[in-house]
Amino acid sequence: MEAILEKLVRSPKFLGYVDELNEVRRKETAARQRFRETLDEDVRAEFINGEVMTQISSRDRHMLSVDYIAALVKLFVRSQKRGAVRVEQALTEFPRNDYAPDICFWSTAKSVHFTGETTHYPVPDFICEVLSPSTELRDRGVKFEDYAAHGVSEYWIVDAHRGIIEQYIARDGVYKLAGTFSDGSIRSSVIAGFEMPVAAAFDDETNLEAQRKFLAL
Repeated sequence: MEAILEKLVRSPKFLGYVDELNEVRRKETAARQRFRETLDEDVRAEFINGEVMTQISSRDRHMLSVDYIAALVKLFVRSQKRGAVRVEQALTEFPRNDYAPDICFWSTAKSVHFTGETTHYPVPDFICEVLSPSTELRDRGVKFEDYAAHGVSEYWIVDAHRGIIEQYIARDGVYKLAGTFSDGSIRSSVIAGFEMPVAAAFDDETNLEAQRKFLAL
C-alpha cells in the first residue's frame, strides 16, 4: 500500500474521506461524460483530472516535427502492416483521463477492432509528444505518469527547439530513460523494425530521404 493511502486508512476520519472521494469521483465521471458528448470534432481537447484542457495553436516548428515523425511512422507501419497510427485528433481512453496525443501507435491486436465509426481509442502501445510551452508540464507530468502506469510501453518526448528526442521505456509501470538523442538514429522498441535518423524529426531533406528509404523496403 502506498504511504499516502496508509495514512488515510489509519485516520479516524477514514470513512469521511471515502465519502468525499466518492463524491469527487461521481462529479468527475459526469463531467467526463459531458466532455465526450459535447466535444467538437474540429477542436483538439483533453479531459485531465476533472478538467477540460483545450489545445491552443502550436508553433510552426512543433507542427513540422509532428508532421515529420508521423509521416515516417505511418509510412513504415502501413508498408509493414504493423498496426495503426493516428495523429493529434485521436481521443485515447485511460482509466481516469482522455488524451489526444500528437502521435499514437497501436499494434494489430488492438487496431484490428477499429472501424470507420471509432471515435474513442484504447490505450496506445507507443506515444510521441512534441513539447510546446503550453503542454510541457503535462507531457512531463500527469501524462508521463499516466502513460507509464496504464500500458503505453514506449514514450518519446520531442524537443523541436533543441533538436532532441527522449526515449522512455516502461518497466513495471514506470518509465526508464532509454536514451536522449540529438544525432544518429533512434530505434523503437515497440514498433518492430522502425528506425529513423534523429534529424528526420526536424529537417525536411533528411525526412524526405528517410521516406524514400522506407518506400524501398
